[in-house]
Amino acid sequence: MVVLSKQTTEQYSYIRNCNNNKTSTFSTNGIIPVVDLTKPEAKNLIVKACEEFGFFKVINHGVPMEAISKLESEAINFFSLPYNQKEKAGPPNPFGYGNKQIGLNGDVGWVEYLLLKNNQDYNSMRLSSVFGQNPEKFRCVLNDYMSAVRKMGCEILEMMAEGLNIEEKNVFSKLLKDKESDSIFRLNHYPPCPEMALDKKNDENMVGFGEHTDPQIISLLRSNNTSGLQICLRDKSWISVPPDYSSFFINVGDSLQVMTNGRFRSVRHRVLANGYDSRLSMIYFGGPPLSEKIAPLPCLMKGKEESLYKEFTWFEYKKSAYASRLADNRLGHFERIAASS
Repeated sequence: MVVLSKQTTEQYSYIRNCNNNKTSTFSTNGIIPVVDLTKPEAKNLIVKACEEFGFFKVINHGVPMEAISKLESEAINFFSLPYNQKEKAGPPNPFGYGNKQIGLNGDVGWVEYLLLKNNQDYNSMRLSSVFGQNPEKFRCVLNDYMSAVRKMGCEILEMMAEGLNIEEKNVFSKLLKDKESDSIFRLNHYPPCPEMALDKKNDENMVGFGEHTDPQIISLLRSNNTSGLQICLRDKSWISVPPDYSSFFINVGDSLQVMTNGRFRSVRHRVLANGYDSRLSMIYFGGPPLSEKIAPLPCLMKGKEESLYKEFTWFEYKKSAYASRLADNRLGHFERIAASS
């Protein structure tokens, strides 16, 4: 567990979840799709999960536990530093260290984070003020982890293409493998929330990270064994995702929803705060090059089916997404119906 100093916890304010969406209380063990990547039926299970949930858990993923535990240890060391030391890696622009403020549009949460680029030279420069002139250990551990997770992500995307019977197996994965890929990496730390621990009768949700969808193609999430992650189902109810520190959780992003013309669903998700335990999550967001045009793949269009979305570049969509609030329907501006009305 990450132990924060009093100075650090005072940087946060309490944010309650004021929406009236219901949260399911039943067991979710049999609801969250689980995909064993070593099994021959994995490609079909991935497609089904992307269509029904936009979300699934993967086991036997091939990412070494050593790489996972080393980065988690480095992340714990970073977030355990005094606040005035961590803030040397900020303010976020959007990269770097931030706390409470999520983006520039008024969203706040019970969270502190470190947002990093795919470029390790940039990351080293950004973190040198925190770790001195030798951030090499963090850099090496981060590089090993990101390389392994990116490889897993590309394998999943290729299985996805196979499951969709797309002849070009790397139609999705090539965007992550491209040297100009705009993939990013995020470390989120949700410290224990004192107000929740003191008020045992409080049944309101305290927001760690507000509801949103991810703009990229795919998100590869791993967290420690603390609960908090929830996903929104098609009936608008929220279900809690049981934590599993040895597995990865996969989110369909907005860009993949567009590329499949809405066949795959970009999952709306959020994180709730915890009264007693720290939650640490590590997310690799697989993004295309900035100049990449995002539009439904012609090979997935059936008969006279029309595109639900206007074509846009990843740069255009990223710019629009960063200018929005977390809970906004970011794809709304790019839907053909919305555009013609």
